[in-house]
Amino acid sequence: MNQLDALKQFTTVVADTGDFKQLDAFKPQDATTNPSLILKAVQKADYAPLVKDTVNQYRGRAMDEIVDRLLVRFGCEILSIIPGRVSTEVDARLSFDTAATVARGERLIELYQAQGIHSDRVLIKVASTWEGIQAAEQLERKGIHTNLTLLFAFCQAVACGQAKVQLISPFVGRIYDWYKKNAGAAWVEADNAELNDPGVKSVAQIYNYYKKFGIATEVMGASFRNVGQITALAGCDLLTISPDLLAQMAASNTPVTQHLKADAAKAADIEHVSYDEAGFRLALNNDAMATEKLAEGIRAFCVDAVKLEQLLLAA
Repeated sequence: MNQLDALKQFTTVVADTGDFKQLDAFKPQDATTNPSLILKAVQKADYAPLVKDTVNQYRGRAMDEIVDRLLVRFGCEILSIIPGRVSTEVDARLSFDTAATVARGERLIELYQAQGIHSDRVLIKVASTWEGIQAAEQLERKGIHTNLTLLFAFCQAVACGQAKVQLISPFVGRIYDWYKKNAGAAWVEADNAELNDPGVKSVAQIYNYYKKFGIATEVMGASFRNVGQITALAGCDLLTISPDLLAQMAASNTPVTQHLKADAAKAADIEHVSYDEAGFRLALNNDAMATEKLAEGIRAFCVDAVKLEQLLLAA
């Protein structure tokens, strides 16, 4: 049994890509996309006809609508290959606008439904700002399921649990990147690998908290830099993995051990916490890593959203 199949015994494997032509090889249950991944995919020659067709079909409409229709087109292609769900992201420029995020999430679902896709097969991806979490809570009450992304801090995970969102995507690799950069020459890779990796420890803390207190929100570790980070989280509800790392795991026969277990979490001594808006903002502010990585992530997705629009204007 290869490493990828071994992981699938403990965890639902999700492919982190907008390149749906790669999906068949790895047989993931679900797939996730984001503005950067879609931008990367649409620049490949394979996808030029799909982009051109979408732009021609809706030329003259508002650019935000054309973008959403392109995202849904990719999502539908992905759903024709995988058995589960696809995550489609709301424009990152709306990360601090609750009402606009709700409206965009509703439109994305309407576009999917117009293509015959049931809303249960789509997760609307929203940044884990306070405004984003409130928007997700409203969408969930309307029966629209959400995936809260750019999640770096424990307080973000707690607030998402309170909002009863469907799924969260804590970012392992970007947490690791921050701590490694911050430590500089003092960083010792061996001391911060696998179970000691700061990103892995963050996800494990969230997983254990959710299981301890019966929080139904699914935990999906994301943003991996190496296979060791992935296998250290075996047992997590889901893990979303890039095609490169999926290929590495498929080519390896190294055994996989389950590290995260719901029963162990339920028996753990963990304190229950809750956040109102002021408490959330203070806790996030007091976490320098999370504050920096959240802002950086939103900025990067905003830049890629603009690049995608420029590419569509030129199509």
